[in-house]
Amino acid sequence: MTGLNNPLADPYIVLSKVYSGGAYLKQALADTPVEPSDRARTSRICYGVLEKDVYLGHIIAGNCKKPPKAAVRLILKISLYMLEFMGKHDYMVADRAVELAKKLGKEGAAGFINAFLRSYELPPLPEGVARLSVTASVPLWLAKKVKRSYKGEAEAILSAPSPGVCVRFERNERKYLKGDYIATPFEHVYIFKNFVRDKGYDAGDYTFQSPGSVAICAAVSPCGRLLDACAAPGGKSVLLSAKCASVVSQEIYPHRAGLIERYAERMGVSNIRVRVGDASAFVPEWEDAFDAVLCDVPCSGSGVINENPDIKLFRREEDVASLAAVQQKIIANCARYVRPGGSLYYSTCSVLPEENDSVIFGFLASRGDFAADIPQSPLPARRTGYGLQFLPHISLGAGFFLSRLKRTE
Repeated sequence: MTGLNNPLADPYIVLSKVYSGGAYLKQALADTPVEPSDRARTSRICYGVLEKDVYLGHIIAGNCKKPPKAAVRLILKISLYMLEFMGKHDYMVADRAVELAKKLGKEGAAGFINAFLRSYELPPLPEGVARLSVTASVPLWLAKKVKRSYKGEAEAILSAPSPGVCVRFERNERKYLKGDYIATPFEHVYIFKNFVRDKGYDAGDYTFQSPGSVAICAAVSPCGRLLDACAAPGGKSVLLSAKCASVVSQEIYPHRAGLIERYAERMGVSNIRVRVGDASAFVPEWEDAFDAVLCDVPCSGSGVINENPDIKLFRREEDVASLAAVQQKIIANCARYVRPGGSLYYSTCSVLPEENDSVIFGFLASRGDFAADIPQSPLPARRTGYGLQFLPHISLGAGFFLSRLKRTE
């Protein structure tokens, strides 16, 4: 269906893979052939629809007596995003939506789509935390959790936009410092409103790495031997290889372990050894063997929904408790690898205390030979009981948590 010259067609194909196929947006975009001249527009629409999914669903529910079927609902969401957030003319969007429906064999729904898009009204917002869910366009369960933890800051946290593309340079940065960009608190790291990848990426002149990821690496002290226990795709391992003599990068999935190897090769790093393994499974020869261990554990991703809006679609409330259990297993296991006097670093891309301070509290209750050693950071953050909480609205879009734990000699 690509090549229809219909601006709704490619977004429909990509988003169908996400909504109906369970694909992640970045992969769905990569797997869908789109004309180069249309790619920016298609990407904007796809990210925008997922970012505003709950809000768009609220409009549809407020104007329909019964929920539309999946294909029609997706056409309406794409159309509503173009009308409400891209300023497109209603007649153009309605005509193209009808055209797309007919191409999809949904002729019977064409009249409904046309009437809806020409006559819909914005329904009133609900009360209480449900209002936050709609205005921030997040699932109700997430709105409740963030509201409970952050009170009046909840909407700012959940609605904070992505600041742009964060680029970390190894060399030749002057060549790229033009146009619309801002400097971060870290050397050689900048955020661009727009950044077009070129051959400098393949040459290792620069890489893409979020401010939160760089902040975590900046808090790690130089050391001899480091274990990055959950390392893919490898950004932290590569950055930390500059201040640690050797790095072991562990990843549970072989294809993701391959990402680390290719990342290190592209950046010209030779002191990283990649191992396929489960961070919660004990490796006897690693006991007391590392000066530092970094556990950047699997998490809800609640702190990076501005960069990965499909998280809001796939994550469920019950996932938080199951993830916390995994996090507890990983940190308990990896603590066994830290030598006396060494450091254990625990990080997430979550703003939920259940995955952050609560995990550290439980760990410290079971390990009296570790103590919190909260670091400083040039990136604005909130000090918690056991670490630093970076928040999207104050930390250049990054919702990360970091705890540093020192093992007694």
